Amino acid sequence: MKTSVALCTYNGEKYIKYQLDSILNQTVPIDEIIICDDGSTDSTISILNSYQEQHPSIFKIYTNENNLRSVKNFEKAISLCSNEFIFLSDQDDIWADHKVKIHLDYFKKHENINVIATNGYCITDDGEKKEMYSFWDLPAIAKSADKNLSIKETLSKVTNIATGASMSLRKSFLKEIMPIPDSEGLHHDEWIAFIAVQKDSFVMLDEKLFYYRIHKHQQIGGVFFDKNDQSLLFLKRTFGLVQDFKGLSKYIKRLSSSYKKNQLYLKIQPHHHQMIKNNMKEIESIYMEKVQLMKNHFPVRSAILFLTDLKNKRRL
Repeated sequence: MKTSVALCTYNGEKYIKYQLDSILNQTVPIDEIIICDDGSTDSTISILNSYQEQHPSIFKIYTNENNLRSVKNFEKAISLCSNEFIFLSDQDDIWADHKVKIHLDYFKKHENINVIATNGYCITDDGEKKEMYSFWDLPAIAKSADKNLSIKETLSKVTNIATGASMSLRKSFLKEIMPIPDSEGLHHDEWIAFIAVQKDSFVMLDEKLFYYRIHKHQQIGGVFFDKNDQSLLFLKRTFGLVQDFKGLSKYIKRLSSSYKKNQLYLKIQPHHHQMIKNNMKEIESIYMEKVQLMKNHFPVRSAILFLTDLKNKRRL
């Protein structure tokens, strides 16, 4: 079971050594590390070259002539990977030393699974671990509340909770996800997860296998919340586990946003059109059900909500 890492860098000098060391110190060694740098102007390239000198058989470094930005840079890095199992990596996180082993063991036991994502820890700018809630906790939160949370419905119809920094996938699955659609508000990890759940070949493990760093320069954030009752209620409402007025309002807004994202997929993605159209029909059905539920239980407040929704954030 040979492995590759697809790692993208851009001005990552502050944290890249921690990420690389954690990849190199896995209990199951990585066979190949593909790094695509998107035009760093700091010492990132110098740091990468020093690692390549120490591990010439593992490191392959590519420098983009033009800035590709995150989605297309990851598409490039993933496409350059040569081995059977591909792990995605950001430049500023840290892997648990048994991460690769857990992923490979799961792939070996579940041949139907093409994409794995996991839970993770929160660390600060200086590497201190913080106890926080995250989107990744949702399956466990739902279970503790005796609620049924469908990962497939969540990822394909509500919002993405699978982070690329936690992901691995089979190289054979690349034909399903390439090219990765690129437009404002779209991300490579949500597309990979979206296609995988539609193909019933995605799993999200609750085990925390990486340390996700929060800092002011990161491109994507907003996955962590203070560990208190207010945050817990927010998460439950956002993902339909609590269906009071605010909960229904948040869930309907998420359905609307997901529907518009599916419309964008249809416009710019050459494949999977029928699958996307079917998903949109299912979103329409769930949306109508939730809107009717809101109108039945909160007639006056719902009427005001939709009347004042000038930006159509809760409409399909």
